[in-house]
Amino acid sequence: MLISYKYRAYPDAITRTRLNTALDTCRWLYNKLLEECNTAREHGVNPTMRGMQARIVTLKEENPFLKDVYSKVLQMVNYTLWSNLRALSQTKKKGRKIGNLRFKGASRYRTLNYNQSGFKIDREHRTITFSKIGAIPFRMHRPYSGDVKGVLITRSGDRWYVIVQAEQTVSASKREGRSVGIDVGLNSFVVDSDGTVIENPRFYERSLDRIKKLQQSIARKKRRSQNWKKAKYRLEKVYEHITNQKRDFLHKLSRQYVDTYATICVEDLNIKYLKENGKSRGLRRSIHSASWGRFYSYLSYKAESAGTNFIQIDPRDTTQMCANCGSIVKKSLSERVHECPYCGFVADRDYNAAVNIHRVGMEQPFEPVEMIPLHHISVMQVLSMKQEATPFREG
Repeated sequence: MLISYKYRAYPDAITRTRLNTALDTCRWLYNKLLEECNTAREHGVNPTMRGMQARIVTLKEENPFLKDVYSKVLQMVNYTLWSNLRALSQTKKKGRKIGNLRFKGASRYRTLNYNQSGFKIDREHRTITFSKIGAIPFRMHRPYSGDVKGVLITRSGDRWYVIVQAEQTVSASKREGRSVGIDVGLNSFVVDSDGTVIENPRFYERSLDRIKKLQQSIARKKRRSQNWKKAKYRLEKVYEHITNQKRDFLHKLSRQYVDTYATICVEDLNIKYLKENGKSRGLRRSIHSASWGRFYSYLSYKAESAGTNFIQIDPRDTTQMCANCGSIVKKSLSERVHECPYCGFVADRDYNAAVNIHRVGMEQPFEPVEMIPLHHISVMQVLSMKQEATPFREG
């Protein structure tokens, strides 16, 4: 299993120049290969990934500046291009109307991929030496473990990060321990079958007014001017801050669940469909901002590493079904309380769904549900958690 560890990097001025030059070179190569792929198709020839890989060799002879970038990094440019082409093809096969793959504009190529070779990590001095770039100090706030398979260095605004990709062995599944069902939502980010309610952080919504003002400021300025670049940089910093807040929240919350439970049950949601087919723009934006998919991704790989069982179930009727008797009780999205007219069971709508998710995931029969008081946890409580924090509820 491949795990990624992201660290802040601190290249000096000379190294930053080399990095930016390498990124511009990779962007040029990406656009050149894409142009040749498009030209080949226009002439009835189907290009191949292997053919484009061989083309890099001749391009290096024709354009000597390509030799200033490590050869494996250039190969990964071609790999990235073909990954994007395959993704575009799959999207078209699903019936979506979409155009051709775009060329990378200025500053749009931000990552150098050193796959398997071309780097040397000095853990003692906390530096990574990249071929044809040099040594770059980095802050290793969380030690990585496993066999390193590759290192990426990426630019985000004026900051640089290194991403160490390490392969780890999968832990044996936990045979005993507590299990839980998790229901994700918009009113509360998570409600689980143990009665824990996690507040929805809404990081994007809380910064929306500032984002709008900065977008208006950019629109009023001459494109590519120094003032335009400064305003654009300020907007990028806001988005970066939101992303960092969100990732910190999701990492800590997913770690808490994985450390607390031996089995975690969730719905197998088609999140992409929900984002694209929401009833309103606000709903679609809220679903995107909630990042359920990223939360599930973090839960999945952390569970695999820790030996926690991660079970995804069919989401049909988990909200409408009564967790106490199994009757279908239709409810609109605005109805936040489940009231069963058949057995009299009354509960929070999301808690009822979480109990159903847990029951289906654990393949348990219907049985009377014990009503417990819901335990609310704020965003600040989650953000203050540590890796070794105590479980949500003892038991």
